[in-house]
Amino acid sequence: MNGYYVYIMTSKRNGTLYTGMTGNLCQRAGAHKKKASEFTKKYGAKKLVYYERHDNEQKAKTREKQIKRWKREWKLRLIEEVNPGWKDLSGDLF
Repeated sequence: MNGYYVYIMTSKRNGTLYTGMTGNLCQRAGAHKKKASEFTKKYGAKKLVYYERHDNEQKAKTREKQIKRWKREWKLRLIEEVNPGWKDLSGDLF
């Protein structure tokens, strides 16, 4: 999966949201599942519920910053539009 990805992880439906950017979505989602970060250890955000691909690293960084500034309701709507069941999308990657 080449490119750069903006993604959202959560602990559960409507739970704590983590927005990030990576060049390797499989590896990054795996790290969240292994609770490799302090944030994931604390909040359990290990379920990949949203991602989008970008060809350019700068565009991905800009989009990540944009989403991070959004109101929570907007992020929830974004997830619901593409993943209404809040399915863990990481299974589609591995």
